[in-house]
Amino acid sequence: MTIKHILRLCVLLLIFSCASSHISKIEGKQIDIDDSLKPQQEIEDFIAPYRAHINKNMDSIISYAPQTYTKSDGSYNTAIGNLMADAVFSESNPVFHQRTQQNIDFTILNHGGIRSIISKGNITIRTAFEVMPFENSVVVVALKGTQIHDMMTYLSESKRAHPVSHQLQLILDKNANIKTATVHGKPIEDNKTYYVATNDYLYSGGDGMTFFHPNEGLYVLNYKIRDVLIDNFKKKDTLNPMRDRRFIKLED
Repeated sequence: MTIKHILRLCVLLLIFSCASSHISKIEGKQIDIDDSLKPQQEIEDFIAPYRAHINKNMDSIISYAPQTYTKSDGSYNTAIGNLMADAVFSESNPVFHQRTQQNIDFTILNHGGIRSIISKGNITIRTAFEVMPFENSVVVVALKGTQIHDMMTYLSESKRAHPVSHQLQLILDKNANIKTATVHGKPIEDNKTYYVATNDYLYSGGDGMTFFHPNEGLYVLNYKIRDVLIDNFKKKDTLNPMRDRRFIKLED
């Protein structure tokens, strides 16, 4: 009899014993998990080669950062945010185009989704996991220009550096009112359909981004944001993200 058969028999015996008796009381106690709980060496020995393999993969060098990038290095756009938004656009657009024969117009992500800095020095796969530890994936949403206007209003009122790709430019005046908003250098057309890349969390209304509904269509790419970053980093010997004029507030 195999271990699997023995376990199955034990489960059946437990079920029948519970069915034939009446549980009158259940007691439990809290067991603190601290340094007093010693690991079992047999289990540690079993796990060790798998841990070593994972760490070797996670610490493999895929690019280089000439300086440290953080999401607090700008009021309305940041180098790390621009890097992420542009990466989602450049890596996702070929996938989207192959499936639909259409092109993504631009990308929008959320400031809070950047969970770590990118430190100066070697970039590893672990770096991508630290920046994006969640399982969020890329989706592309077809929106009318009227909803893009709502998106611009959201960005202007949020007063946060939500990442947008370089195809979009939003300029606010000194009072944070929208001065110009363009896509591919052209004013937003109310009745035109725009294909916007984002993540599934924001599509579902995360961070109060309700402008994705209703829409003209949803395209799920099954492409994790973290994998986007890894694929993008691998293509670059050195990362060189920069702050620019894609989303700014004029001071005078």
